[in-house]
Amino acid sequence: MANIVKIFDTTLRDGTQGEGISLSVEDKMKIARKLDSLGVHYIEGGWPGSNNKDIEFFTRVKELGLTHAKVTAFGSTRRKDTLPENDVNLNRILEVGVPVATIFGKSWDFHVHQAIQTTLEENLAMIYDSVLYLKQNGLEVIYDAEHFFDGYKNNPEYALQTIRKAEEAGADWIVLCDTNGGTLPHEVSEIVTAVKRAIGIPVGIHAHNDCELGVANSLAAVMAGATQVQGTINGFGERCGNANLCSIIPNLQLKLNYSCISDEQLQSLTSVARYVSEIANMHLPVNQPFVGAAAFAHKGGIHVSAILRNPSTYEHITPELVGNKQRVLVSELAGLSNLVFKAQELGIEFDNNNPQSRKLIDQIKEMEHQGYQFEGADASLELLIRDAYGKQEELFTLESFKIIVAQSAGQPVVTEAIVKLNINGETVYNAAEGNGPVNALDHALRKCLLPYFPILQDMHLSDYKVRVLDEKDTTAAKVRVLIESTDYNNTWSTVGVSANIIEASCDALIDSLRYALIGKKVTPVQSEEKERVGLVNH
Repeated sequence: MANIVKIFDTTLRDGTQGEGISLSVEDKMKIARKLDSLGVHYIEGGWPGSNNKDIEFFTRVKELGLTHAKVTAFGSTRRKDTLPENDVNLNRILEVGVPVATIFGKSWDFHVHQAIQTTLEENLAMIYDSVLYLKQNGLEVIYDAEHFFDGYKNNPEYALQTIRKAEEAGADWIVLCDTNGGTLPHEVSEIVTAVKRAIGIPVGIHAHNDCELGVANSLAAVMAGATQVQGTINGFGERCGNANLCSIIPNLQLKLNYSCISDEQLQSLTSVARYVSEIANMHLPVNQPFVGAAAFAHKGGIHVSAILRNPSTYEHITPELVGNKQRVLVSELAGLSNLVFKAQELGIEFDNNNPQSRKLIDQIKEMEHQGYQFEGADASLELLIRDAYGKQEELFTLESFKIIVAQSAGQPVVTEAIVKLNINGETVYNAAEGNGPVNALDHALRKCLLPYFPILQDMHLSDYKVRVLDEKDTTAAKVRVLIESTDYNNTWSTVGVSANIIEASCDALIDSLRYALIGKKVTPVQSEEKERVGLVNH
């Protein structure tokens, strides 16, 4: 049986300290539910002693009925020269009713003197008293030894005294924190080994990523004997972020044969990473290992030719193990094998001598000459292939659209889009306002389509990019628009090219909606529903 490593997720606490990240209580509830389904063992919900939002979360999270994860509240050791029963932060942890408390204390003598300005002896008493108080009140206690690696390198005897005090008071875990993120993997390995010899309770690791070593340091700690890893989804966190659980979990489980979560839960890792990214309104890097859209993407023709024979030639794991998928990018650098692979992926027999195949190749080359780029627009490419071989049902077509931009003196600009669609043989008009022409067009299209395709409620645009293709033409230059869309489970990209930015945006937008509906059936619309949403039929 593989050794078990407990996963401690601090996305909802440490992750929210990352620049640009702010989660509402409702956001935290949604993420907590996802983390529980992923199978993490601990979810750190926040610091109840610091704000009312976290207190509300701890009250409401009990409604979720989590089946796997324990919810833990964060806090510090008691204040200096204060009894633990009189300490507000410790009592807030007890008041919110969590089964687990995670408290941090000082391990570095420099911090004891400079940060909390007390004696080394009082700091030891603060650690002991706080852990004991929480244990006496029936909580599981995880003691986070803040700045432990820096403290150990500066004064190993005192650093070890601090964690022994937590152990004496009854702590269930000692977690060693690389708070500044400046420790190297070989140092982590040596220090964790020394700690394992010095104490008799389980050890964990809490690494930061300031030297791009958060994952490496976490793995080094586990190989040296740590059995708990703290981190965040997508590496969210202060400064350069925390150790990324989306890399740690598969590395531990698939490379080092540790057991963290079930195989089925591991297969949801990519969707969880994308979901959390969307809720946090943070773009998920395409090249993020394991879960990024480009993690298993192949562009070079030689590479694609090889993976057609055996995917292991250029893939270190099977993408589906982490819920991701293999992608082949088609561009001017790619060989014919890329197109063959893409067709086969769709179940289409691609014969280079087939006139339809030659026509498709010529069409793609001509579109690329015009400025299209399909390596970043896999959904548009798939639609091209499906259309070429008659494999895509035309569920709707855009017959016309009109954009009206108006401004009165002293008033903000108002943008309205009017669209006319043919949906399943029926002509549908609608209009909508938006924050700019593309947003208005998106709203108007959705007002037409949602009664027929309710599933589009789950799909939204997650990124929008415009690239000027020939700067010398100045304002008349042709532009390429790339739109990224998501439905929380999948992410896809579409492209449009035109000298008119609205037309290019519309083409990419239409493709994104068409792709979202692949394999979906038209939902009949009752007359009262049409009247409710304001559809006009002609």
